[in-house]
Amino acid sequence: MALNTARRAGLVEQVIEQLRASVADGEWPVGHRIPNETDLVEALGVGRNTVREAVRALAHAGLFEVRQGDGTYVRATSEMSGALSRLCSDELRDVLQVRRGLEVEGARLAATNRTDDDITTLRRLLEGRDNEQRAGHHDEFVHADTEFHCAVMRASGNAMLVDLYLGLIEVITASVSVMNETPVETEFEDHHRLLDHIIAGDAQGAAHAAAVLFDRLLAGLRSTREQT
Repeated sequence: MALNTARRAGLVEQVIEQLRASVADGEWPVGHRIPNETDLVEALGVGRNTVREAVRALAHAGLFEVRQGDGTYVRATSEMSGALSRLCSDELRDVLQVRRGLEVEGARLAATNRTDDDITTLRRLLEGRDNEQRAGHHDEFVHADTEFHCAVMRASGNAMLVDLYLGLIEVITASVSVMNETPVETEFEDHHRLLDHIIAGDAQGAAHAAAVLFDRLLAGLRSTREQT
C-alpha cells in the first residue's frame, strides 16, 4: 500500500510539472480555461484521480482557479505570482520592503550611469504613466508604472540588479495593482522628483527620492491596515 501511494505521488508530481510547463510555455495563458479532466486524462495518459490531485495542488498554490460548473482557469504564470495576486497586508509589506532595497540602489546607479536614450525612455514612460493615472485606467496604469520602474533599473547599468528585479516582475506588478486601489496622494510628485534627480545625475538625491517614495507607500499601507 505504501509503495502504491509513493508511485501515485510520483505520478502526481510529474503531471504537476507538465501542467506548469503548459502555463510557462504560454500554451495556456493567464485567463485561459485549461482542458477538462477527461481531455487531460487522455492527453497525459494517467488516471482521473492523478489529474484531479495535480490540478487541486496547483489551484491551492494559486496557479489555477477552479470555478465550479465552469472549469479551471489559469490565474498566474507561477505559484509565487498566483499566491501574491491576493496579497494580504503583511505580504504586500514584504514585497514593498524588498522593492525599496532594490530600487534605492537602482536609482542611485541610474543617476550615475543613465544615457541620453535612458532619459528619453524614462520621460516617455512617466508621461504615459501619468496619463493612465489621470484617466483612471487601472490595468494600463499598472503596466505603465511597472515599465517605468523597470526602465529605472535598466538605466542603472547593473545587469545583475536588473536580472534580480525582473525575476520578481510578477510580484512587483501585483504590488502595483494592489497599491493603486488605495493610492498615496504624493505618489505623482514622488515619481517626478525621482526622475528629476536621475536626469540631473544626482545619485544621492535619486536614492533619497526612491527611499521616500517607498517609505510613503509603506506608511500608507500601515494606515490602511489600522483602519480595517
